[in-house]
Amino acid sequence: MPLFISSVASGSNGNCYYIGNGREAILVDAGISCRETEKRMARQGLSMQQVRAIFVSHEHTDHIKGLSVLANKYQLPVFLSDGTRAACRLAIPDRLLYPLADLQTVTVGGLNITSFRKYHDAADPHSFLISGDGYTVGVFTDIGRACERVVNYFGQCDAAFLEANYDVGMLMQGRYPFFLKNRIRSGYGHLSNAEALELFVRYRSPKLSHLFLSHLSRDNNDPELVYNLFNDHRGDTEIIIAGRYAETGVYGLGEAEMSSYLLFEQEISISYTVSRHTSG
Repeated sequence: MPLFISSVASGSNGNCYYIGNGREAILVDAGISCRETEKRMARQGLSMQQVRAIFVSHEHTDHIKGLSVLANKYQLPVFLSDGTRAACRLAIPDRLLYPLADLQTVTVGGLNITSFRKYHDAADPHSFLISGDGYTVGVFTDIGRACERVVNYFGQCDAAFLEANYDVGMLMQGRYPFFLKNRIRSGYGHLSNAEALELFVRYRSPKLSHLFLSHLSRDNNDPELVYNLFNDHRGDTEIIIAGRYAETGVYGLGEAEMSSYLLFEQEISISYTVSRHTSG
């Protein structure tokens, strides 16, 4: 059974990414309201009943806005680092909160989710690599720089959500105050179009079939500009813009069709196991 992936929301107004295998699924971040998450997933033909856990990258509002309501309504385990938890005010019972450490792998049914620290101006931010049934998906957003770990994990991916936050010229000529421009470009802020493109061109795997350009700035980027920039170098990779105001389609890795996904609605029992990596 292949993996199915979608961006439910992506941008400074809210982030939420879906990865599932037809039996179970996870969400990375829950930055839009519970109602809006349900509405967008329903339009995609996705069911919250198959979501088994939420993984939280960091505490900024655009990543946790809907987290408490969503987790409580569906009684979902929430995995987040101790630093992120301390920086949040979450109305979630302790029994639903699970600690997340650097280079830790959590197994949710047939999905293996590996967390790793990233450079971002948050308490203890993490990115994620999700593997299952022979496929690997990376979520690389809110990263200040393409560090060695990002390069390594990106090169393993069949599909990836990759931040392309800003065009340098638009940022520097735009209305943001100087301190904010410096924060975005600091190496602890966000990845520019040019930095994301370099990562894509130099380090992508030949098996990378789908690239979701994610967390585009409303003021300092343009979807058509960044799409054309990457499309000129796409090769066999499909380029998808993960939008701020609407969900993307659902994409299946491999030969699977979306109709295959919808066949699996049965209840299953999920066990959570944890292992630690000793190196990155």
